[in-house]
Amino acid sequence: MASMSLRFSPNVFSLTNGGNLWQSKHSKNFSYGSSFAPKTSMHQRKNQIEYNLPRLQQPILNNQFKSVEGVSTNEENNKKYIPKAVSKEYFESEESRSSETKDIVGSVKRFLVALYWFCYPYTMFGRTLSTISASLLAVEKLSDISSPLFFIGVLQALLPFTLMDFYVNGVNQLYDYEIDKINKPFLPLPSGAFSFTTGVVVTVGSAIMGFLASYMIGSWPLFWGLLSFFIIWSGYSIKGPFLRWKKNPLLAATCIYTTLALIFPISFFYHMKTFVLKRAVTSLKPLMFFVAFTSIYSLGIALFKDIPDIEGDKAFGIQSFSTRLGQKKVFWICVSILESAFGVAILAGLSSSLLWVKLATGLGHAVLGSILWYQAKFVDLSDKGSIRSYYMLIWKLLYVAYFLMPLIR
Repeated sequence: MASMSLRFSPNVFSLTNGGNLWQSKHSKNFSYGSSFAPKTSMHQRKNQIEYNLPRLQQPILNNQFKSVEGVSTNEENNKKYIPKAVSKEYFESEESRSSETKDIVGSVKRFLVALYWFCYPYTMFGRTLSTISASLLAVEKLSDISSPLFFIGVLQALLPFTLMDFYVNGVNQLYDYEIDKINKPFLPLPSGAFSFTTGVVVTVGSAIMGFLASYMIGSWPLFWGLLSFFIIWSGYSIKGPFLRWKKNPLLAATCIYTTLALIFPISFFYHMKTFVLKRAVTSLKPLMFFVAFTSIYSLGIALFKDIPDIEGDKAFGIQSFSTRLGQKKVFWICVSILESAFGVAILAGLSSSLLWVKLATGLGHAVLGSILWYQAKFVDLSDKGSIRSYYMLIWKLLYVAYFLMPLIR
């Protein structure tokens, strides 16, 4: 028993004193393993060893368990918190991307809305219908309309003139910037929706693209019409020697008359007839009626457009008919001119040899004239909103008339 204890005791004792097992086996100064030790001492040491062994093993095992548990806990914490941090960072980046996308989409929408109002949509829409209506004048039979050439020809006419619409309306707003602060503060430039630089870029770029499109199409009627459109409305708006024709009421009315009554119908009619359908012009009756109606109607529009702008025109010295004669007098002169245009349309319709054309055009223009006269009695000339609302009605009635005019043959 003693010898067995002596072999075991140094190893264990070295653990109780924090020693090294390698040292307990190989150190020369180690003396507790002597065979001459008293029995009582050996017995006490044996009891101490037996007592201390469980206590010694417990903290070691506990430390090992804590160590392993700590690793496990750290790993669990890593698994638990790192993904959360990544997810949070991921979602924050996704939110930032989403907000950036929304900002871009919102900016594009705001730009398009401003661009829509920058081009005076009612004039552009009216010119588009004029293009279609004048193109229909060149049609001789129904098969012409069903031909793809007809639709291609209409698109060829629409593209360059739509781009030039942006130029015409843009250059007018650029040179009327200070006046529009009084007369039309809701427009993109005075309201701040467009910067002045943006307005210049859109205006100049539209003119360049319009001429480029016309050159690529190769239609001479379209090119000369586009060039005339450009020259007339540049002179109407631009400030310079012998320019700024809008300051003279007679010249201003002539610009609108020439554009609506001559440039648009003649250009589109000859483009469709000679360039698209490749036919000789044999009858000018439909075109002559179109020119007669739009000549009278455009004169009424030219006089009416300055009625709501009298305040700004007076402030900047623009002598329109409204500033000279007064709003009320000019208003009823315009209504009379517009009514006479519908009277001419009724007579032209009745001259047709086809009964259904007489009924459609006669009754149609009579209804349009009645609406115009009836609504005139409710216009409040002291309210700009009321005047502009009636001005929009004038354009809407013209839109409908554009559908009726091609029927007269």
